[in-house]
Amino acid sequence: MGTWKRAERLLAFVLLLVVAGGPVFAAHQVSNRLAHSTSAYLRAARYQPVHWYEWGAEAFQKAQELDRPILLDIGAIWCHWCHVMDRETYESPEIARLINQHFLPIKVDRDARPDIDRRYQKVIVALTGRGGWPLTLFLTPQGEVIFGGTYFPPQARLGKPGMQELLPKIATLYRERKAELLQHVREFHQTLSRYQQQSVVPGALDPRLITPVLEDMEQRFEPIHGGFDPGPKFPRTAAVELALLAYDRDPQNRVLLHMVTKTLQSMARGGIFDQIGGGFHRYVTDAAWLVPHFEKLLNLNAELLRNYLHAYQATGEPLFKEVALSTFRYVQETLSRQGGGFYASQDADMHPQDDGRYYTWTGQELLDALPPEEAPLLLRYFDIPPTGQDRYVLAARTQPRVIAQHLSLPLSEVQHRLVQGKS
Repeated sequence: MGTWKRAERLLAFVLLLVVAGGPVFAAHQVSNRLAHSTSAYLRAARYQPVHWYEWGAEAFQKAQELDRPILLDIGAIWCHWCHVMDRETYESPEIARLINQHFLPIKVDRDARPDIDRRYQKVIVALTGRGGWPLTLFLTPQGEVIFGGTYFPPQARLGKPGMQELLPKIATLYRERKAELLQHVREFHQTLSRYQQQSVVPGALDPRLITPVLEDMEQRFEPIHGGFDPGPKFPRTAAVELALLAYDRDPQNRVLLHMVTKTLQSMARGGIFDQIGGGFHRYVTDAAWLVPHFEKLLNLNAELLRNYLHAYQATGEPLFKEVALSTFRYVQETLSRQGGGFYASQDADMHPQDDGRYYTWTGQELLDALPPEEAPLLLRYFDIPPTGQDRYVLAARTQPRVIAQHLSLPLSEVQHRLVQGKS
């Protein structure tokens, strides 16, 4: 039986039995085991009423002694929805009571343990078809996946089961039908293991595989704003790099070049690129690259830096050089660690209710921050009204040549003032 069939059987078995059918703190907060963690993300959960363990032998030994399933939560300090689930779910005394009574809870920082994250992301993608963060998993005491997903609300919402319902039903399923459940789990993991072993075959990549991949990219390409998703949109850095390599071998293929330039230009002018501080946010929730989730990741910025450098080499487009230099400066100034190395990410939430307000502006804030001679030009460039309380993500909504024509200024003067204003 194929991997997907096994996954469907396991998922259907659990869902059939599971899916059918605001934080309060004491005056004196009591910290849990995460209080002394070296991870800032884990320490942030030290006052949650859940009796969290860090990943390690102690946690698994305890789960096996108690014969309890494990609740594994994998997240990151930059992950907005991880903070939401922490606040809505794990700070709930009632949900914490269910977790502490029936499960052995383990919390993992995926930036500190990417190996654990990769291992379980692969399994949950095979089981459900998608991954992401927070990654929420129910495991056997030995660490094999029973059921899981990403974000779960405290109560059922929009067709998604809530933790308040999931927890007692998973606990009952494990307690009353454990043998049957573990048989399904074993069959799924054995099939998945065989599939993974067969899918890794040593040898050179057959060049003939590249053509259908490029054809699929052309089918997925979004012609209005670029990219390969309808929205939400993620930077597909490997796809851009493949298109650039293919174009280098076949310079007559203007379709490949158009996919690259359209995508990179739209991203550079959109809200996904930090127009002031440089560097790229993780993804956008819309089709036009305008409304980002504001966290910034080192690996993504490194991959995009390579994209823009190679695109500049291929085209000589000044915008690509400008973005590459801006991204490099951001990494050097913000993500570089004194004493060596780099920080893996930059969080965007300044407090639990925040979602990147730091990166948004009112017209008045721009007026206050800019010299008088540059303010009107930047407001027009970002298309932000000078008055009002609405906050805006900065994006290059007006072309410099249009501004130059409107203000009767040389294009070079407009471009110079834009650079000065952003700095």
